[in-house]
Amino acid sequence: MTEREPERVELALELLAHIEADELSLAEVVDRIETVTTDPSLTRDILDTAEMRGIIERDGARVYHRRGGTFVRFESQVVQREGEFDCRRCGASISTGHFVKFESGELGPFGSSCIRKVLGRE
Repeated sequence: MTEREPERVELALELLAHIEADELSLAEVVDRIETVTTDPSLTRDILDTAEMRGIIERDGARVYHRRGGTFVRFESQVVQREGEFDCRRCGASISTGHFVKFESGELGPFGSSCIRKVLGRE
């Protein structure tokens, strides 16, 4: 692993732990992980670690969330900043970036609809 990979793994694990959907397709989970990394081997490591830590359970192409009530609180954990950004999920140019503050770091920027999708609220 490179120097930054453990940080990215922890950030992705926190994101997965905070997703609000009980069940997602593997493709939907990978879509979220890709906001942190697009490296296929690191994505695999993240999925394996999430399963080992009891964050998710995989059954074929379905992923079940095994959370303990850890939703992202929009009021305190999502910060909006004005500027010129590209959304980490869809790549669109945005003037208001939404950033999620986790213990392991900050993830973003996201547009207003992508932040909801990444967190499983849509």
